[in-house]
Amino acid sequence: MIKSDVQLGDGVIIYQPDLVNLYGCSIGSGTKIGAFVEIQKGVSIGSNCKISSHSFICEGVDIEDGVFIGHGVMFTNDIYPRAVTEEGDLQTESDWKVVKTRLKAQASIGSNATILAGITIGENALVGAGAVVTHDVPDYAIVAGVPSKIIGDTRRKKEVIE
Repeated sequence: MIKSDVQLGDGVIIYQPDLVNLYGCSIGSGTKIGAFVEIQKGVSIGSNCKISSHSFICEGVDIEDGVFIGHGVMFTNDIYPRAVTEEGDLQTESDWKVVKTRLKAQASIGSNATILAGITIGENALVGAGAVVTHDVPDYAIVAGVPSKIIGDTRRKKEVIE
């Protein structure tokens, strides 16, 4: 479902419009979105990005131009998520604060990575498949693992730190 409040730039391609959930977000020109993707309110996605199938981009995520999101990537926006208040009542939006996450231009996120709330992923950085990103990733860094650690530099792709 693509809600009427979604802002789509020129040339956006949504491969299976009946199999996505987009609401209250903006998608830049030339971006491609796969099936089974959810993009929540307030999310901004730049131009010429690729969002692969089965990914979840929650409120508070800002994605700059030329970013690649692999299959099944998950973002979070709450550092201490809870279903109920201390009194046991179901939480509402007023009971928590969105924690912002930023992906700088031309970053790449591998399939099944999880990006915790409040993280900045640097320009041209690469997050390996399955990584759990718990700290900021510098520009050009290659990170992998659980929790992710720097293992290389995208400017020297053949070199990997052992």
